[in-house]
Amino acid sequence: MRRYRFGRIAAPLALAYAVLVVALGVVALVTRDPALLRRLVVGEWDPREVPFVWWAELLVVAAGLLQGWAYWQALRGRAAGALTGRGRRVALLRAALYAGLALTLVVRLPIPYAWWTGVLGGLLQLVVVWVYPLVLAPVLSRGWRLLALVAGTLSAVSLIATSIAFWFDLAALVSIGSFGGLDEFIWVLWVVPILVGQARDPRWSRTTVWTGAISGAMSFVSPSSYSYMMLYDEINYSLLYHSLLGAVSVFGMVWDARSAHELANPIPHSPLVRPAPERAAARPWQLAAVAVALPLVPAAVNLAQGSVLWIGPRGVIERFLREETGAGAIVTWFAFDVLVGVGAPAALILVAVVRRTRPLLRATVNALALAAVIGAVSFLTYEPDPGEESLSHGMLIYPEALLSRGEDGGFRFGVSPLWYGAALGASALLLILLYGAAPKRRPLHHLLAVAAALCVVPAADLARGPVTTAEDCSPGDSWEYDEEPPPPTGERAFVCAIRAGRTFAATTPDQVLLAHGRRLCDAYTRDDRRELARLRVNAESLVSTLAGICPRADATIKAARAAADREFEEWEAEEQRKCDAAPRHRPLVPPARSSVLKKPEWPEGSLEMYDETDDGEDPAEVYAEAADNGLVGSGPGHLAVVTHSDAHVCVTLETYTRRPPVETKGWDQVVEVGYLSSSGQMVLSDGLSGTELPDLSLYGRKGHYRIRVHFAWVPWKGDKYGTQRLLIMAYPANGDKVVSYRKPGGSSTDTRHPRG
Repeated sequence: MRRYRFGRIAAPLALAYAVLVVALGVVALVTRDPALLRRLVVGEWDPREVPFVWWAELLVVAAGLLQGWAYWQALRGRAAGALTGRGRRVALLRAALYAGLALTLVVRLPIPYAWWTGVLGGLLQLVVVWVYPLVLAPVLSRGWRLLALVAGTLSAVSLIATSIAFWFDLAALVSIGSFGGLDEFIWVLWVVPILVGQARDPRWSRTTVWTGAISGAMSFVSPSSYSYMMLYDEINYSLLYHSLLGAVSVFGMVWDARSAHELANPIPHSPLVRPAPERAAARPWQLAAVAVALPLVPAAVNLAQGSVLWIGPRGVIERFLREETGAGAIVTWFAFDVLVGVGAPAALILVAVVRRTRPLLRATVNALALAAVIGAVSFLTYEPDPGEESLSHGMLIYPEALLSRGEDGGFRFGVSPLWYGAALGASALLLILLYGAAPKRRPLHHLLAVAAALCVVPAADLARGPVTTAEDCSPGDSWEYDEEPPPPTGERAFVCAIRAGRTFAATTPDQVLLAHGRRLCDAYTRDDRRELARLRVNAESLVSTLAGICPRADATIKAARAAADREFEEWEAEEQRKCDAAPRHRPLVPPARSSVLKKPEWPEGSLEMYDETDDGEDPAEVYAEAADNGLVGSGPGHLAVVTHSDAHVCVTLETYTRRPPVETKGWDQVVEVGYLSSSGQMVLSDGLSGTELPDLSLYGRKGHYRIRVHFAWVPWKGDKYGTQRLLIMAYPANGDKVVSYRKPGGSSTDTRHPRG
């Protein structure tokens, strides 16, 4: 269970408040006197305006429990643990948010209102408004930050101005300070970019982002003030609605509290990579053009009749917005009405058809369906009223120039909203048919229908799309191709990885595997360990499998590969420095040919030289001879120089015209053997590592040679076995005997070992 810094203090307080609310609710239901309950949760009510009714008191109890949850969220503090430094900006933002939260809690106390609390709240809001874009700069574009800065500043100035104006009864300043009643709208314009930034920043949880979204939506539909008619001894639903709305308007406080708490969360080492939106496949443009053109048909008819409104002042939705919400929601509704009325949804559909990204298509289809439902509800709930009162109410939203009356005195509208609904619904249906994808989670009735179909449909008929088999993924034997085919990439790489793991049936369609992969990618991108555990996968082992279809996994793979490359380059540079620090050999007599390899070699265990002879020796005897002296073995057409496979070798090659002087100083071991070259080519190589040394022969001379091999360890930074140093001399001479001039351990001898 997660612990919080002040959890032991906040939990009893919140629980005590919830218990008190429930107890007062029981008292209200038993005594039919809800005064104490209402005073605690929603403030003072005139009992004649909202008399006792059981369901209303239950709503008040539910609102009180929601307030208890909000107090727990606000008072519990950040998660327990040491707070690491986050910089001055984060510290200032957290301090401003906590100060504003404390002011909000003070204002909610049953104390008289003081005008300076609004001014102080506006000043704190200014600090939050100016610091938030700086904190969100890594994840928020300049345009979003500018919108947040301007809208937030205007909102804070509005709060300060209206607080002063209300206290000093300055009616003109009230209208100016509230920007004509659009202060709620301006505040939402600040909330939106902040929520976008929080959704992109991994420090904030989804719960915090959704809490902020709910807070913005509630403030948008909540008027700053409202009026109602006195209806004594009857339930005043308007008063009940607005009072309960104010009681449950605690999400802004919770959002500020959670935002401040989670600002203390650690910043992940790797940035959250957002996957690129999936694009739907292209479809015939004629059908897409029909989807775009359909909303323009009723709009054209409407414009021909001289109307630009889609719904106008009719229906329960327009009446609710006009009577129960603020100016921001009213202006938004009016703009929405005009835009749909002139065919603006066609532009949205056109953008969705051109871009074809899944999120945009889903949002477009949902918006069209919602608009169709709103139009139908508005038309079906419209009650014509030719009275002047209805016209005056409509004028609160619609300018007089947009409205006209018929001969019967009623409003005269253009084409019915039902035609708009039919056009918008048809466009949405076309988009689904053209670009729709199978949903990840189907409703219960869909699942039942599919289950019933599975009982009667043969299994062979259930395959959807192509099936890539494990044999298709395997390139086969390399000799079948002129060039080895490149490894699979993208979606095919993911499918082939799944086929190789055999975690799904071999007949599972590719698109089912890809849908599962995208679900895993979403969980991996969000670092949702709980979801990954539920799917029984390990995040670390998932990376390479998902790299083909998941940008976050691909970025992780590339970062790990880059780190490995850097480490390998540093290691190679270290080995090069070892060879550079090794002493150079100074020949006592000038060689005919000399080669000092610039880069260290890394053979797998031995360097070998082969030549075609009629009297070939068994390789086992050559290796046995090399094992006997620990360095080199030879035979007709075969020579092997043994090295240690765990270290690089710094190689020097020298070829002489006559026998050079023996050198043992500075070497751990010196051994000389004979070798017969029938081809005139004497090249030491290692087929496993790809190592190939320069030719040791004397300008291609054939015949007998003596090969003298010098070996020593080169210490490095206190390590006795830093790297290997190898000097190989060759000169024309007869003789096949093995001569050890220096044995391991430092003893120098001329003991001659006859070949077995």
